[in-house]
Amino acid sequence: MNNETLLKNLRCIPDFPVKGINFRDVTTLFKNNECLNIMLEELYEIYKDKGITKIVGIESRGFVMASALALKLGAGIVLCRKPGKLPAATVQESYAKEYGTDTIEIHQDAITSDDVVLLHDDLLATGGTMKAAYNLVKKFNPKNIYVNFIIEITDEGLHGRDIFDKETEITTLIKV
Repeated sequence: MNNETLLKNLRCIPDFPVKGINFRDVTTLFKNNECLNIMLEELYEIYKDKGITKIVGIESRGFVMASALALKLGAGIVLCRKPGKLPAATVQESYAKEYGTDTIEIHQDAITSDDVVLLHDDLLATGGTMKAAYNLVKKFNPKNIYVNFIIEITDEGLHGRDIFDKETEITTLIKV
């Protein structure tokens, strides 16, 4: 895909959050109406015929496009959050990070076996958070699971998509 307008508006912040990292700032795409429309239309074209019934937005930047796309597809949205942020009973998944572990959760009544689920987040780098979200959603035994990111980092030796099973359908709008 790599739409030129999106690439042109994507801000790169060198040495953030630590030296040697080139942070891709998706907020510059969110604040631009033209970019928002391009992203929404591209996502819609990818998923309009997949039968998506729920979109799981990953905290927090994943909530933005997940919500817009859910409206356009006529699907519900499920929030995937850090522990203690959701008010009802939850299901959790913990995962390893570079220094320790982290946990994400969703409401235990958020997804059924009749759902077709799209997991959405802003950025694929190492893939750890999304892989945990994928494993979490699999516990609900939905009909199908798709994975999407706005940006995939490929130029820094990161291979986040490699931690997923080969049959997992992963799409990205921008590869940098």
